[in-house]
Amino acid sequence: LWLCPFAYNTFHRAAKYPGSALFDCPSGIYQLCFCDNKPLPFFLCRHDDLKEMLDSNKDSLKLEAMKRIVAMIARGKNASDLFPAVVKNVACKNIEVKKLVYVYLVRYAEEQQDLALLSISTFQRGLKDPNQLIRASALRVLSSIRVPIIVPIMMLAIKEAASDMSPYVRKTAAHAIPKLYSLDSDQKDQLIEVIEKLLADKTTLVAGSVVMAFEEVCPERIDLIHKNYRKLCNLLIDVEEWGQVVIINMLTRYARTQFLSPNQNESLLEESAEKAFYGSEEEDSKEDKAEQASLAKRKPYVMDPDHRLLLRNTKPLLQSRNAAVVMSVAQLYFHLAPKAEVGVIAKALVRLLRSHSEVQYVVLQNVATMSIKRRGMFEPYLKSFYIRSTDPTQIKILKVCWKFKHSSTYIRSMDKDFVAATIQAIGRCATNIGKVRDTCLNGLVQLLSNRDELVVAESVVVIKKLLQMQPSQHSEIIKHMAKLTDNIQVPMARASILWLIGEYCEHVPKIAPDVLRKMAKSFTSEEDIVKLQVINLAAKLYLTNSKQSKLLTQYVLNLAKYDQNYDIRDRARFIRQLIVPTEKSGALSKYAKKLFLAQKPAPILESSFKEREHFQLGSLSHLLNAKAVGYQELPDWPSEAPDPSVRNVEVLVHPPSTAGGKWVPPPPKKKTNFAFRHRQDTTFFLGSNVIANCQNIFPPETPKRNVLSPDLFLSDHTSEGEQEKTKKKQPLQEGKGGSESSSEEGSLTESSSSESESGSEAEESPPEKEAKKKKAVSGLMPCQANNDIVGCCRISCNNNIFTIISPVFGAVKTYELLHRMTGEGLSVEYYFSRQPFPPDSRMVAVQIQISNNTAAEVKNIRVSEPKLLSGMRVQEFQEIETLPPGETVNVVMGIDFCDSTQAASFQLCTHTRQFYVSIQPPVGELMAPVFMSENEFKREQGKLTGMSEITEKLTLPDKCQSDHVIVQQVTAAANVSRVPCGSDKEYRFAAKTVSSGSLILVTLEKKTGNVAHLTINSEKMLIGTMLVKDIIHSLTQ
Repeated sequence: LWLCPFAYNTFHRAAKYPGSALFDCPSGIYQLCFCDNKPLPFFLCRHDDLKEMLDSNKDSLKLEAMKRIVAMIARGKNASDLFPAVVKNVACKNIEVKKLVYVYLVRYAEEQQDLALLSISTFQRGLKDPNQLIRASALRVLSSIRVPIIVPIMMLAIKEAASDMSPYVRKTAAHAIPKLYSLDSDQKDQLIEVIEKLLADKTTLVAGSVVMAFEEVCPERIDLIHKNYRKLCNLLIDVEEWGQVVIINMLTRYARTQFLSPNQNESLLEESAEKAFYGSEEEDSKEDKAEQASLAKRKPYVMDPDHRLLLRNTKPLLQSRNAAVVMSVAQLYFHLAPKAEVGVIAKALVRLLRSHSEVQYVVLQNVATMSIKRRGMFEPYLKSFYIRSTDPTQIKILKVCWKFKHSSTYIRSMDKDFVAATIQAIGRCATNIGKVRDTCLNGLVQLLSNRDELVVAESVVVIKKLLQMQPSQHSEIIKHMAKLTDNIQVPMARASILWLIGEYCEHVPKIAPDVLRKMAKSFTSEEDIVKLQVINLAAKLYLTNSKQSKLLTQYVLNLAKYDQNYDIRDRARFIRQLIVPTEKSGALSKYAKKLFLAQKPAPILESSFKEREHFQLGSLSHLLNAKAVGYQELPDWPSEAPDPSVRNVEVLVHPPSTAGGKWVPPPPKKKTNFAFRHRQDTTFFLGSNVIANCQNIFPPETPKRNVLSPDLFLSDHTSEGEQEKTKKKQPLQEGKGGSESSSEEGSLTESSSSESESGSEAEESPPEKEAKKKKAVSGLMPCQANNDIVGCCRISCNNNIFTIISPVFGAVKTYELLHRMTGEGLSVEYYFSRQPFPPDSRMVAVQIQISNNTAAEVKNIRVSEPKLLSGMRVQEFQEIETLPPGETVNVVMGIDFCDSTQAASFQLCTHTRQFYVSIQPPVGELMAPVFMSENEFKREQGKLTGMSEITEKLTLPDKCQSDHVIVQQVTAAANVSRVPCGSDKEYRFAAKTVSSGSLILVTLEKKTGNVAHLTINSEKMLIGTMLVKDIIHSLTQ
């Protein structure tokens, strides 16, 4: 069974049919036979059992099949032939099955594009699914279909997902942007708008993905980073690891264009020192004085605070467990940090040398490049560069650049490439450090007697380069090397010996002609590189010792004249005309000695990593030492600092609130007793307690005209005469009151004027104040309060002006915030008042009732430490100093839910305890009703079609057939207003979201019988989906 997959399928089928039997067929594969003893005429097809399971009506079988298919894909097996069977289940209602189907489709959608296109409508419906994983998977599959015809659909889906309330969906939208850009680069402008929107996202889950999209689509648009630079620096520590790598690399390039070099003064001083050392004092004295004067005038370098912010926030990431993150921070410090601070990366990089060999190789490549400019940076960690016998060859070669103490041991290694690298490293050491040059040279000479020909050959090549520095002092070494020509067979080594003898033939006048004689014998069998050096040796000896070498030179040139290699033939003809004067020889032959025997500069043995300096560390181009596709050059430092104000972000100052999930402490304020003690009814008729509570939000010193001004709440339907009457009231009330309060409160209501008659609350006794506040509460009827508070204001939506109108009130639903048992006698309830929140129109007003059920006073009731999602804000109520036993106080909080049903969590604190509570809004309370005409409704509905439209079918119960009941149930589920409609079978409602102002259009159309169709049109697809469920539940319960 393990050897034959067909046998497994056969046994699986046999288990399903008890009356069957197994027979051995001639081919060695078991066949399934039934009770009539007739074998089946076919073999089971590949994955036949999986296809049957996928076609089953049971979700459990489908789930098991999808798990097995995904496991096959994970093991690298091809499952593309199952695509038709899998794609049929894309509309499955089981969430777990749908997730796995999307995983499969992401893998094979690009290969099976035609079949994937057939299900595109299903993918579009998946974009509206309440489950964030389904929405993200649908977008991922849609972006994996590489067909230009669906580009508009992809663009619309990405724009919608970029506004999704789920960070995971927004992250997926960022991943889809490069896919769409590679499919159609003409969409770049629209994609940049989406990238700009996502860059402003404050969620760490989105940051890395959107920066990656930025790097792929528009890396040149550095202006998009200005406003988000500080936010990215602060979020960096919390971003996922691969997002950190992308952001750090992008910020490295950004910093090189926006900040001055922290080492610019040091580099200028070094350059001036070099010029003073090598230049002529007489010629350069004036220039030196001018340069010194300019350096003296130059302002001392002061690091930009944003530059320091980047270095400070990336330094902790050197402790990351991810090697790529550590490498990214290391390259950032190397390219951006002051020279004195670069050393902090050494320890982190040495730690990576304990990782896998692949990581070691990359790190050592970068360490080698760093050590060229920062020679002493890794000296304290030299022990970490010891070479182990288990190290791969490439690791050994890179480490040998650091360790010369054990070179004699390394040379005896069986790894020939490693031995060659060791000898080359000894040569570089002798070149760069004059004190050890003789020691290294003697050691290399000893290697000439090594039995290993490769060691000898490599030593000869290195010695040849070293002898060029001091040839007169090492004639004995040249003689010793001349004797090796009989034994060494490596072409490069033989060529090096011949060049050395020819170049310094004056130091070995007796040996050089004999070497030429030996080489002339074997000339025809030598390699080309050796032949060229034999010709050069013959020419040099002819010019310096023609008596002994004239005939040998002519013999060698005659052999070279008929060589198969044209380079050798050409070289022989050229040298013959140059050194053997004839009548046809030109003037060049006079300078033959100068040409051949000119003193040549000593070679500089440099590390091969010297060439990689111009590549950014940690990049693929640096690793390959070649520019890779997509590599972006590291910009040069600017000569003058760009304007730092481009990174300043305008912050809207709200009253005590939170922004972006970060707590902003409220300003110090005077503690006051609660304004009134009043038990709220179970209806939405609020009265003037809303006014009193809204006033309690602000400190007493805040001008109340800014809080509740008649101009703010004045209805558009108010006549001019009424407005004039209101204006006339103000001077009268100002005359009654004192200096401060009366002038600020005089335009509100009669209750406010009565409060201001005494001029100052401090002058009255507490009983008098309490009586006046109770009188103020009872002075307004509910209807008057609603008209005064709600009024009408205008909003702009889609270039049309719609009027916010008073909400339709019904039975209020109260939610428990803190139970009296949990709160130790303090109970808190809340409900959504559907009133505008005057301090901030984007906040939802939440009415909170706090009751003291204990026998003691509760003091210092306040809100503290909200824990909010990105973008959400809270404006807490003013601290309540004391709440006597058995009393209740009503206060108002404002919460900006950002069009999300996610809970706003915070602490409700007293003088002794802290209680963790949360307020979660129903989706219907996130909107405010607006007034629209029928034509305006139809026009806006026509704009919100396609993915912005959701339609569901429902059956209305018998009790929900009248107009009054239907309107009552719909407005109970959502804060919407009814729109006039000419048809008695159709009901229309309109609202806008409080936070973003997006239109919500609701249409309920009765069909035959009790059937009805509910349609929601909104840009906010998720809100529309949730609202459909709530309204259907309200109508059918």
